[in-house]
Amino acid sequence: MVRGMTETGETELVRRWRDLLACYSTVSCALDRALQEAHGIGMSEFEVLDRLVDASADQIRMHDLGDTMYLSQSALSRTVARLDRDGLVERSMCADDRRACFVRLTAAGRERHARARTTQRSVLGEHFSAEPARV
Repeated sequence: MVRGMTETGETELVRRWRDLLACYSTVSCALDRALQEAHGIGMSEFEVLDRLVDASADQIRMHDLGDTMYLSQSALSRTVARLDRDGLVERSMCADDRRACFVRLTAAGRERHARARTTQRSVLGEHFSAEPARV
């Protein structure tokens, strides 16, 4: 038992955790399916594009992008490689630190994001009401 927590409190804590996991699974699967069918990208690719659109700088260090994402560093690298292959982002090495890599959104990436954003917001709207979710 967790220190200072009753068995009932612990049970409630685990129930809330499982509810959160179930919600994430349901919404992420729906997002992945809708984005893939309509725009040829998955949820992770969309999230990278979305964060690049929201960034104040023209380019972002991969490490800094990774700090804002739910992906492991290797999963992020594979996701960015797919986006680069498809011409939606460009990668470049840092002149000061050869271990660092920058990621920049291309015009094609900005256009794909603009179209996919509508799909993503629609799916989120289907799964979340205006009321904050009880977690």
